[in-house]
Amino acid sequence: MTAEPHAAAEPGPLPDLSTPREIRAALLPEEVGQFDSAWRAAQARATEALDLTEVHTLLDRWRRIARMTQADPEAHRRMLAKAERALAGELPEPTVTIEEHRALIARRLGA
Repeated sequence: MTAEPHAAAEPGPLPDLSTPREIRAALLPEEVGQFDSAWRAAQARATEALDLTEVHTLLDRWRRIARMTQADPEAHRRMLAKAERALAGELPEPTVTIEEHRALIARRLGA
C-alpha cells in the first residue's frame, strides 16, 4: 500500500457579504458592537431623512472590514491592537510628516 500525497485544503470562497446580517457574521466578536451601534444610528438617520445614502456607505465600509477580517482574522486583530495603542499614545510619533510621505510617493510614481 502506498500513501497518496495529501493536498492542502484550499480555503473556501469568502462569503458574499451582501446583507447586513452576513457582514455582521463575518466580523470579529470585538467589532460586532461597533457595527450594531453604527447600523442603528445610520438606520435612524435614514428614517428621518428618507435617504439611504448613509446606510449604503456604512455597509460598504463594514463590508471591506469584514472581507479583511475573513481573509486573515489574526492580522486584522493585530492591526486593531496597534491602532488602539497608537490612539492611546503608546507608539512613537512618526518621524516623517504626511507631506513628506506624499512627496516620496509622488517621486516614486514619477509625478
